[in-house]
Amino acid sequence: MAITTAEARQQILDDLAAALDQLGLAVACLSEAFEQLAVDAADQLEANLYRPVQRAYGRGKRTHAQFAERVGLSGDTFEPPSAGPSSQGVKELIQRMAAAVADADRRVAELQDSMLPIEAGDAELRSGLSEVRETLEKVPTAAALFLRTLGR
Repeated sequence: MAITTAEARQQILDDLAAALDQLGLAVACLSEAFEQLAVDAADQLEANLYRPVQRAYGRGKRTHAQFAERVGLSGDTFEPPSAGPSSQGVKELIQRMAAAVADADRRVAELQDSMLPIEAGDAELRSGLSEVRETLEKVPTAAALFLRTLGR
């Protein structure tokens, strides 16, 4: 069943919003983990994990808002989610962040693969989606390395 251009554009925004919700969760988990770490480990977390995830989240939100504005649809307001109970340890928070990043990346990849950004989107949207994925590319490896060296 064919969908209208307006429906396709709304689907793009909805799919991107779902990915951004996951990135918001990842940022929240990293923020909580940062608070629990000693200075050197916190600096490492910030440089290798927080900055790229925050950059991808910011780029994704900007892509979402600008596309919504260009096509005359209302964008979402993204409220930062809770990382969950503060009793979680750093390891659990990093694992939860990594899972959220993987889910966000999968969602953006599925959106790209759906052809909706080509059929109902524009070059700026496609560029923003690609930039989000490129920014997240090294996060899983960085998270695994961080967990391996945690507490050493």
